[in-house]
Amino acid sequence: MTAGSLTPALREALSAELSQGALREISDTYLSEPRGTWKGVAGALVAPRDTEEVACVVRFAAKHGVAIVPWGGGTGLVGGQVSEIGAPILLSLERMRAIRGVWPEENVMVVEAGAILADVQRAADDAARLFPLSLASEGTARIGGLLSTNAGGVNVLRFGNARDLCLGVEAVLPSGEILHGLRRLRKDNTGYDIRNLLIGAEGTLGIITAAALRLFPRPEGRGTAMMVVESPRAALDLLAEAQAMGGVSAFELISGQALRFLGETGMPVRRPFESVPEWCVLVDLGLPAGVDPAAQLERLFETAFEGGLVQDGVVAQSEAQRHDLWALRESIPEANKRVGAIASNDISLPLSEIPGFLEVCGNALRDLADMRINVFGHLGDGNLHYNLFPPAGGSKADHAARAEEYRRVIDDAVAERGGSFSAEHGVGRLKVGQLERYGDPAKLAAMRAIKAALDPQGIMNPGAVLRV
Repeated sequence: MTAGSLTPALREALSAELSQGALREISDTYLSEPRGTWKGVAGALVAPRDTEEVACVVRFAAKHGVAIVPWGGGTGLVGGQVSEIGAPILLSLERMRAIRGVWPEENVMVVEAGAILADVQRAADDAARLFPLSLASEGTARIGGLLSTNAGGVNVLRFGNARDLCLGVEAVLPSGEILHGLRRLRKDNTGYDIRNLLIGAEGTLGIITAAALRLFPRPEGRGTAMMVVESPRAALDLLAEAQAMGGVSAFELISGQALRFLGETGMPVRRPFESVPEWCVLVDLGLPAGVDPAAQLERLFETAFEGGLVQDGVVAQSEAQRHDLWALRESIPEANKRVGAIASNDISLPLSEIPGFLEVCGNALRDLADMRINVFGHLGDGNLHYNLFPPAGGSKADHAARAEEYRRVIDDAVAERGGSFSAEHGVGRLKVGQLERYGDPAKLAAMRAIKAALDPQGIMNPGAVLRV
């Protein structure tokens, strides 16, 4: 079935079932997304005060066949949080921000889905623990959305994706039933893992309202270095050297084009090298007390320099210098936005396939048109952001008609090497066609069967992940 719209009469009926302050005015913030690809519509914006009220909204939607689009922090990059169809209920968990409990001795905390990631990080830090999920939007992204998209970020290499950091969830299913799954257990072999079914489902199978999250001992020493490498192959060899020494939390690949864009767009960051290298890496360590991270990074540089893997480098000698190096890395997406991308791609590949992919795909694209390619991202876990831009002085509008052709070249090359067209951003509405083209038929059939079984009316985020 296809979910319907919230009519004015139904909106009034819904209002009568909600607590004061739950029904809110709809501003443009809730109907837009960061890349400006879609402009959403909604019949009502509802911000429930607790899980029971979320369940009330879902039961109402199920009874009347009205679509629901969950809204977290609005930071998703594939359109999962906006709908252009009908007049759905836009359900925001922004009022459900509580830290329900922290158990340092268990390395566990329980938080509500509306909690902002930066607040969760601070709560862990206050308990002398680390919640390692870290990404550029952590000041606005919320835990429910991060779990619903199985977010990645810079620390996946060491700690895993959002899925790996979650022990249990509380959620409201499409029927309006509440799933009470906030167990703080590492081992629980009691049937189907509904938690992992909901994580990464982008709100199409239910709404996560709270989560039990894994914490880790807080590293006593943090170290960061940026090193110049000759090629992505040398970067992979350097990664192996770094992992052999231990303590690697993040390992980021940055192209010379990324650095040139920072200068071209006037981003206020310090570039550590006098001339722009074609490739460099950002290495981050987290080490226990008694181990000097700067000294370890200097040893890594010396070993790699002697082995011909690196040509230059800087090791942060203070927290301010660490901040400057990371500010450079985190400023790349904003510089990209200012230049104006023809196409942005979030891909992953087996590590050994990356050098060959970059060479072959780059040559194929440049044979099609004059363009600039900016590659950066989480080399340590195989996730690259592979973005295309017009030549200097050109306009992305000149390439708009061929953007899908370029993307197809990239996706085909990724698929041929056993990679994924969506590494950490999800499918949303943007990549539904790509999932249909590249997805395993048996997996897609199973996904559709699960959707039909749990959400027979199709009310949960229709059009996201699976075509309506």
